[in-house]
Amino acid sequence: MDWTIESLALRDYEAVIAFWQSQEGIGLNESDDRASIERYLLRNPGMSFVARNRLGAIIGAVLCGHDGRRGYLHHLAVENACRRRGLGKMLVERCLSQLAASGIPKCNIFLFNDNENGRHFWERLGYRDVNWSPMQRVIEG
Repeated sequence: MDWTIESLALRDYEAVIAFWQSQEGIGLNESDDRASIERYLLRNPGMSFVARNRLGAIIGAVLCGHDGRRGYLHHLAVENACRRRGLGKMLVERCLSQLAASGIPKCNIFLFNDNENGRHFWERLGYRDVNWSPMQRVIEG
């Protein structure tokens, strides 16, 4: 394994935002400012993750949380050179494990309609379109 995965912390904010901005298919907006991400991380501790290479650079990240009944994954991205090696799946599995441990039985993801690579990735993991958007998967405990 050429990476480590750890919980996303607020100290990672600048680096993870820069990473997401560099990734195709990730849409950031005003709800991704520092204060909003801080509230999200505080509300959903230990559910979001960042992957780093041996040099400490971010090569993957995902924002995960729930509203008490449904889980949500936002901004899953893996550096192009690191794709197709299981890192994206590992990030998702960590999130789903945290959601399941919190008693959350379903998880929604958000994906741009024209993101074909993303759509294929999510479908390989068992997600299906439910009324077009968002895509959804039942978490098996």
